[in-house]
Amino acid sequence: MQKVLAGTMEEFPIGTQKIVELEDDYVLVVHSISGFWAIEDRCSHDDNELFGGEVTDNTIKCPRHGAKFDLETGKALCLPAVKAIKSFAVSLEPDGVYVLSRD
Repeated sequence: MQKVLAGTMEEFPIGTQKIVELEDDYVLVVHSISGFWAIEDRCSHDDNELFGGEVTDNTIKCPRHGAKFDLETGKALCLPAVKAIKSFAVSLEPDGVYVLSRD
């Protein structure tokens, strides 16, 4: 298992989105009102990045065509996306927010 530092807690107020690289994936780390989440930074509908998409509780809306994804599981919640994206574990540690690969 690998882990990568996404940033310190001070760098992640609610509403923050940040992209980190973990193994061969670009991972979008989101701090929403419902917690910290990490998902693959791509819409399964057209490969567009999700960074900057509207976040509501534990969902994110693709800024290009409006597909929504569950931030916890990566499940596609509405058309035009039908396929899930990868989700990653997040670890909150004293020195920061980490994203962990899922083996």
